[in-house]
Amino acid sequence: MDKFVKIRRILVLILALNWFVAFSKIIYGLITKCASMTADGVHSFGDGASNIIGLVGIWAASKPRDADHPYGHKKFETFATLGIAVILFLAAIEILREAISRVFHPVSPDVTFFSFALMFVTLLINVAVMKYERKKGKDLSSDILICDALHTRSDIFASLAVIGTLVSIKIGFSFLDVIVAGLIAVLIAKSGLQILKASSDVLCDASVLERTKIANIVKEIPGVRSVHKIRTRGRKDDIHVDLHVTIDANMSVDDAHDISHKIEKSLKKNIPGITDVIVHVEPSQ
Repeated sequence: MDKFVKIRRILVLILALNWFVAFSKIIYGLITKCASMTADGVHSFGDGASNIIGLVGIWAASKPRDADHPYGHKKFETFATLGIAVILFLAAIEILREAISRVFHPVSPDVTFFSFALMFVTLLINVAVMKYERKKGKDLSSDILICDALHTRSDIFASLAVIGTLVSIKIGFSFLDVIVAGLIAVLIAKSGLQILKASSDVLCDASVLERTKIANIVKEIPGVRSVHKIRTRGRKDDIHVDLHVTIDANMSVDDAHDISHKIEKSLKKNIPGITDVIVHVEPSQ
């Protein structure tokens, strides 16, 4: 529970920063008619919306195990990241729509010193947020924080592209504003696909650990002759392991039961994140 409280506090802090950045870019972008800056602001607004989804996901994931959810609710955090991906896709579509509209109805943006100052300040905020969120995501093994850091990283690249566009507009190449807005949309969609891939791996029970790593640990347990049919699934902080081991056919049930407990303890000790181990004991032929 302490972990989820920490994640929730981080998301609230980042939500405030993201929306400060977003509204600053959107408002100024609309005033100056700069499509790329407005697009970047929409991207930042998506960051804030994803934080809200993250807060809902964390609330659901923090619930304790119950009769209907004997494995807990942690996957709700991963499920919430799908919402972040949807927001990214919608933002990309809207930006592309606006960029295409600008092609047929050109607008000359008004670029001033304040335009550059605003972009540099928001860029520094995004860099700080991305580094902080990525570090905390790894420390707390949080899918939400790691995916949101990936989202923020794409915002950084988008902001750099906007700064380059402002320079181009200033020297007379205003058509680049629409092109960069389109590129930002592609970048946003790419981030959505990356999040979708990472989330589907967890939700569809993709293998989490290398089988050889588990086999090498299990083979060190006295009494184990071989190990096979190794399966893993889950999140990095909630890994479930299922495996078969062969033992001496003459071994007593108590001794076989003791070996299965030793396997479970050894795996949990040597591989952080393992929360459940099922051992199928088979007599050797």
